[in-house]
Amino acid sequence: FLLNRSSDLTGGAKSGKSKFAEEMLLKLNNGKQENIYLATSIVFDEEMKEKVRLHKERRENNWITVETYKNFEISLNHFFKNNNETQHNMLVDCLTNMVTNIIFEERDIDWDNFDKNLYVQIVEKLNKNVENSINELLKVSQNFENVIIVSNELGMGLVPSYPLGRYFREIAGKMNQIVAEKADKVYFVVSGIPMKIK
Repeated sequence: FLLNRSSDLTGGAKSGKSKFAEEMLLKLNNGKQENIYLATSIVFDEEMKEKVRLHKERRENNWITVETYKNFEISLNHFFKNNNETQHNMLVDCLTNMVTNIIFEERDIDWDNFDKNLYVQIVEKLNKNVENSINELLKVSQNFENVIIVSNELGMGLVPSYPLGRYFREIAGKMNQIVAEKADKVYFVVSGIPMKIK
């Protein structure tokens, strides 16, 4: 998703979204702006640690990395507060990691065993938390010259057989629609090939 002169990049896992987003943002800045890489993942195992290492290695030293999946205004404030001389671009990678982290803040939920009323309450609370985070991210994005937001497209496979998978697919799909509506451009990446769909 590209915001302000901004893009949304969506596609399946390992489709080449992040690489394309990084290359696009570097081309946009013409060497004049600083590039902020907003990383929303949490490193919780060796597999994720290696994935993050490879991403950092590919980015080399062209980026200022900020690691957070919420409280964006606080985390990013010093990049645009009282600073009219330096322009900043931002790449957000990725929204689906952000949603995952928000969901798992609710550590006491047994997604396979709870009654209907509890499920409705949990989903309403999580929906509100995700929506608030998206709105805050979109608001903060207005302070940057160019913003690219990466997200996974989860709605093209089989319907998950378990409640958490179905909820995650649903909230991620709604989130993608909100951001795509606000974005100036939207790209769908398949097998490393970007297709402009907006």
